[in-house]
Amino acid sequence: MTTERYEFEGHSGDKLSARLDRPEIPERATALFAHCFTCSKDIPAARRIAEALSSLGIAVLRFDFTGLGHSDGEFSNTNFTSNVQDLIQAANHLENIGLQPTILIGHSLGGAAVLKAAAEITSAKAIVTIGAPADPSHVAHHFEKNLDKIRTEGEAEVNLGGRFFKIKKQFVDDIAQSKLQSAITNMKKALLVMHSPLDNTVGIENAAKIFGAAKHPKSFVTLDNANHLITRKEDASYAASVIAAWVEKYLPPKLPRESGNVPDGAIRVSEDDANGFRQFVSVDGQFQLLADEPIDFGGTNKGPNPYQFLAIGLGACTSMTIRMYARRKSWPLVHVEVDVFHEKTHIEDCINCDERGTRIDVFNRVIRLQGALSDEQKVRLLEIADKCPVHKTLGSQSKIETTLANG
Repeated sequence: MTTERYEFEGHSGDKLSARLDRPEIPERATALFAHCFTCSKDIPAARRIAEALSSLGIAVLRFDFTGLGHSDGEFSNTNFTSNVQDLIQAANHLENIGLQPTILIGHSLGGAAVLKAAAEITSAKAIVTIGAPADPSHVAHHFEKNLDKIRTEGEAEVNLGGRFFKIKKQFVDDIAQSKLQSAITNMKKALLVMHSPLDNTVGIENAAKIFGAAKHPKSFVTLDNANHLITRKEDASYAASVIAAWVEKYLPPKLPRESGNVPDGAIRVSEDDANGFRQFVSVDGQFQLLADEPIDFGGTNKGPNPYQFLAIGLGACTSMTIRMYARRKSWPLVHVEVDVFHEKTHIEDCINCDERGTRIDVFNRVIRLQGALSDEQKVRLLEIADKCPVHKTLGSQSKIETTLANG
């Protein structure tokens, strides 16, 4: 995933700060993310969701609403309606650069905003809310002790999460007048509602109201044990993985990458990143994979490294060979699992690629067998593991012939 910094005009002409997270693979769709009340585009949940969607080929624009984060403007002059307008402006910006948003994701009040804006963003096909209130006026509970002062004096400084914000009467009036039920019922788009039953900021009854107002197709997923801001890494990662899996249904099918005229039986490896080490692998024109190196070694960590591919081959061949023998013998083998460890790393070996090394490669293989097998059967299956063809290849001296292609 690469991140590009953007600016675009918000509802009042102020410059809004945005990040466009773009996938390393060909883009299939674009998502627009709206952050929570008084938060920013850089909260952990937003970053992790962007990373998960990027792996599917989805670009994600996340931006700061007017007066928040790195965006210009005065927060005190904004309200829920202006947030919705900012969201529509962001969608228009994406369309202007050729990235029509097909997915809208909103967290907390941002979730309410995407529900309200969905009908205005015609390119959107799928809507996701995370911990969203069923009514924008719900946010008033954050400063209910100041409501009388706001109504009588026109404004008040309120403490929200340890930071002070000026809330004006126009904000309170706007959230009181903004209703969502009709927008939810009539938006005619797929909806995923995500909410934690432990959310003490926006109770889960809000999710029930949103879900009840929506028409099919709609889905609900509970974020067990998560807090409102989804601050724990494991909760944010889970939410991201669920969104990525759910949204797949509403995306255009993945198109295979062009790999040229690959000869039958060939595995073609072509450089995918001239500034790093990432490689695009096409196997018989059917299977497409990425090979890479870890970030610490100058790669982008988008796929297994070359030695890991070797270990994959050994582990897969071992498991298949054991299964084949047990099946032939009708032995009660329920499940095979193989762990493979390699003692050397590719980057260390390549420091002096032109010199003959004195070390050997050691693959440590741990095999787990499940089933009512006798001790004799287990011993025999371990012996059979050593007869796996890849094991034999790695254990023998192989000859590699190299030629330079014409042209």
